[in-house]
Formats: sequence, structure tokens, C-alpha cells
Amino acid sequence: MLHRIKQVAAIILPLFIAVIFLDSLRFKFTDAPETQTIFGLLDGWAASWGADGLFAHTGLFSQYVIGMAELIASTTLLIGFIPALRRLQVLGAALGLAVMTGAVSFHLFTPLGIDPNQDGGGLFVAACGVWLSCAALLALKRQEALAIGCGFIRLLIPATSR
Repeated sequence: MLHRIKQVAAIILPLFIAVIFLDSLRFKFTDAPETQTIFGLLDGWAASWGADGLFAHTGLFSQYVIGMAELIASTTLLIGFIPALRRLQVLGAALGLAVMTGAVSFHLFTPLGIDPNQDGGGLFVAACGVWLSCAALLALKRQEALAIGCGFIRLLIPATSR
């Protein structure tokens, strides 16, 4: 029974994450009023401590940069359904977790708040759901995640010959 739940979760989690990310791109890439409100509030907050432009259209954390990260995460999650490329889902989940950690943190710890667009907090709930889904997918695929992590470490720290 547990094995079957893991199999279903391995299909549903990446699809859920990808759908939420891909749906949000229409707001980020078209400069929708909702996106302008969110990134405008964040840019004003950043400017108050000397980082003006950080969330602006050409900023390091602009809606376009975040949108591209979400697009890459979605793409790797979906391409990861190809058996030979299944490890890409781990990378997509890790990238999604990083992006959503930022999103949830900004909702909680900046003037953005939980309901910046007066949608009843739906955006915040979706961010939390995606964050939890990414974390669950990484836990589910922890062996692949460890293998990828070890591979990166081997790249960074070359083996010494004795």
C-alpha cells in the first residue's frame, strides 16, 4: 500500500508544482497588475533599506527572473517523467523549493503580507502548497537527491591521489 502511495505521489507532486508554476507565468511575463502590485511592494521595501531596484523590472529578483526560474523548474519536473531523465525532477524540485522559500518568506516577513492582491490569501496558500510539494518530492526522491549532491561535491572537491 505504501509503495502504491509513493508511486502516485511521484506523479501527482511534479504535475501539481508544474501546473502552479506554469499558470503563474501568464501574470509575471505579461506584467499583470497583480504582479506589478507584488513586485512594486517588494521593491519599495527593498529601497527602504538601500537596495532600490532589487525587485524592479531589471532587478536581480525581478518578476522575469523569478518567472524564468519557475519555468526552468517546471520544465525539469516535466522532462523528468522520461525515465532516462528522472533525476531532473530532483533539480526541478530543489529549484522550486528555493523559489518558494523566498516567496513564503517575503509574504511573511515584509510589508507584502499574506494577502497583497485581496484574493483571500490564495497566492500565499498556493506558495505554501508548492513549497510543501517540493519538499515532499525531494523527500520521496532522496536517494536521487543524495546522488546528485554527491556528484556536485565531487565536482567541487577533486579527489586527491596518494
